[in-house]
Amino acid sequence: MSDPTDQDLAARYRPRLEAERATLLASSDETRDARKPVELDQQSVGRLSRMDALQGQAMAKGLEARRAGRLRAIDAALGRIDEGEFGWCEDCGEFIGTRRLDVDPCVTRCVSCAS
Repeated sequence: MSDPTDQDLAARYRPRLEAERATLLASSDETRDARKPVELDQQSVGRLSRMDALQGQAMAKGLEARRAGRLRAIDAALGRIDEGEFGWCEDCGEFIGTRRLDVDPCVTRCVSCAS
């Protein structure tokens, strides 16, 4: 079977990448308040409630960091699409394969090089 063209790859994966990007950006906006500094006012919040709030904030920040990493990977994949380099292994130059790209269109290495 022949390798797909750059246009085929762009048509197949750009919409999916752009949709995931939009979803991640919307999620980031929705959780902005959860990442704000926690008020340490003794009068309004008890010690355990503050600890819960700090833990919730830490989890929200961790999620945002993972979200930011995924956004960078998506932006890089979209850049490779624009440059006509999407779907090709950055190590050996061979086609990564549509089955692997279907699992994660942000991958940059074929199965052999990733092992």
